[in-house]
Amino acid sequence: QVQLVESGGGLVQPGGSLRLSCTASRTIFSRSAMGWYRQAPGKQRELVATITTSSSTNYADSVKGRFTISRDNAKNMVYLQMNSLKPEDTAVYYCNADGLRYNYWGQGTQVTVSS
Repeated sequence: QVQLVESGGGLVQPGGSLRLSCTASRTIFSRSAMGWYRQAPGKQRELVATITTSSSTNYADSVKGRFTISRDNAKNMVYLQMNSLKPEDTAVYYCNADGLRYNYWGQGTQVTVSS
């Protein structure tokens, strides 16, 4: 069974920073574009950022310049560095592994931005 395990969520004040981490099995990680998505209460899940196996990145307009996605292929880890956080960034953040014939999700980690 494929497992994506996220960590790093929590409560942070506006303007603060958090780093989310996600690990996957080597077999899945090496073949997958990895991504972070988020879902706020009452809203649909939306793309935050993605990174391909060759480390090309894509960001939602709402997070460009504030968030950075990266991957460490040696550790099978993908990260989301979130800076200048805003209350509207509050959501459950999900890690995603997207391959040719599969699409897997983590269990989600809560990020709350509040004073």
